[in-house]
Amino acid sequence: MMKNLEGLEVSLAILLGAILLGLLGYLLLFSILKHLSKKTESVLDESIVKHLRRPSLLIILLLVVSLSLPAIGLDPSIGGVLSHLISILWVISVAWLLIQIPNVVNDFILSQYKIDTSDNLEARKIHTQFRIFRKVVIFSVGILALGAILMTFDRVRQLGTSILASAGVIGLIMGFAAQRIFANMLAGIQLAITQPIRIDDVVIVENEWGWIEDITFTYVVVKIWDLRRLVLPISYFIEKPFENWTRQSADILGAVFIYTDYTIPVQAVREELQRILEASKLWDGKVCSLQVVDSLENTLKLRALMSAHNSPTAWSLRCEVREKLIEFIQKNYPYALPRMRAEIPDRNASTSLGSER
Repeated sequence: MMKNLEGLEVSLAILLGAILLGLLGYLLLFSILKHLSKKTESVLDESIVKHLRRPSLLIILLLVVSLSLPAIGLDPSIGGVLSHLISILWVISVAWLLIQIPNVVNDFILSQYKIDTSDNLEARKIHTQFRIFRKVVIFSVGILALGAILMTFDRVRQLGTSILASAGVIGLIMGFAAQRIFANMLAGIQLAITQPIRIDDVVIVENEWGWIEDITFTYVVVKIWDLRRLVLPISYFIEKPFENWTRQSADILGAVFIYTDYTIPVQAVREELQRILEASKLWDGKVCSLQVVDSLENTLKLRALMSAHNSPTAWSLRCEVREKLIEFIQKNYPYALPRMRAEIPDRNASTSLGSER
């Protein structure tokens, strides 16, 4: 009995010593890496330290424990359970490490391609592709890790053999049950490659105007102008039509329609539009045009066309131009505001015609 207790104490001492040694090695390693990362301007090394330190801790501890097991000399039954547990933790730690690698790449991409600039087409393209592929990697690693953990159990392995014997029937059932999941997966990959939409694109979907805020593995979040969120399956943007205002660039044209009387001096309004845009900080200086686009029964329809760096700026510019053009017409040409005309019959003529009869 005393020998068993002494052997157990020795085993625990070896195990605790190995764990402490692993912790000291981990702290020393990442202290050096953190110190070195502060001396460089690169985001990559800081991101490596930030995202890989936790899974690395688990890997280092598992490594020292695995190396110390032969020296402990545990009972075969206990040793078998412990070895099985360590095998599962190895799978989890490696999967955790692989999942963190896309986060490191994401930090690097964010530092190289910023989307908070006016000319961000290339950046939005890269961000969109990486977000989708990142989710594909995380999903795939998770599925493989789960399968590897389950295969460490003998009963599950035997069940897997039975399943493989009837793989045809089960494959059909699973394929039918998961067809929407696989459809969204394929749609996500197709969207990443062809990119009908990108992060921060301005779109009109389901009669709503907004920005692409997030693209996940199965759905897309559209941030509507009034801060509501419209959530759509990712396959929607492959199967259904929608408007993308920033497909080629963030630059966009804005139009303002003004209805006036036929007596309006169009050239004066055109010159005023030029003055308004030149004085505005929202105009990008590219497009300025005013045309009579329609002549209705009682009014003329004027269209003021202007350009801006992006759609939110274009919206504000349109509101500014509309207000100032209306104010200009009210102040200088009030008679040219829309009006209804009616012909009043001459009563004297009607009276004289009746008297002659």
